[in-house]
Amino acid sequence: MSSEYKRVLLKISGEALAGKQGFGIDPETVEWVAEEIKNAIEKHNVSVSLVIGGGNFMRGAQVSKQGIERTTADYMGMMSTVINALGFQDMMEKKGVPTRVLSAIKMEQLCEQYIRRRAMRHIEKGRVVIFAGGTGNPYFSTDTAAVLRAVEVNADVIMKATKVNGIYDKDPEKCADANFLETVSYDDALEDNIKVMDHTAIALAKENELPIKVFALMEKGNFDKVLAGVEGIGSTVKKS
Repeated sequence: MSSEYKRVLLKISGEALAGKQGFGIDPETVEWVAEEIKNAIEKHNVSVSLVIGGGNFMRGAQVSKQGIERTTADYMGMMSTVINALGFQDMMEKKGVPTRVLSAIKMEQLCEQYIRRRAMRHIEKGRVVIFAGGTGNPYFSTDTAAVLRAVEVNADVIMKATKVNGIYDKDPEKCADANFLETVSYDDALEDNIKVMDHTAIALAKENELPIKVFALMEKGNFDKVLAGVEGIGSTVKKS
């Protein structure tokens, strides 16, 4: 079954890579996720780029509340995304998938600097590109960075991997009566403060009519299913 998408940007939280240990990188979890992505790419012949958060090491907004100046804290968080990107690159390449890390912050000895034309060239050559370093600026989340990069590389959709299978009107882990929402408009996501992405990210997606697909990555085969458009897998934020 072919996918309706040709170019996808996948946003993964840093916490997902920590696995059950809750901090740092769990190699077994990283390998599992890498295998899911590899299988989906091969099955659907789709181009996949990634943005990985850094919350398994450092969240700038949280650290700033503990006394570190916000700008410095955010740069620390950006460094965390580079650590995750390098680890994930290593695992993908061990599985035979050519991968490149492009950072918004210049780090010549570790990875390439983000330049849009360079990123497009890697994608056209069939490489998985991992965008690291956020936007390169403080006060912007990795969700916003993910939408920005998706727009810049002309992705058909941004897919956000979460702990739950889509969007609910309440927290399904706390409320038994939470209702699953298959589709949500950009305006409703903003006005109702639905916790999909931060407002800046959703507003940017709305402006560029970039659909946001939310699904649970840690369920085996889910990435394959969401690419194939299987009903009941994930929710979509799009133009009403």
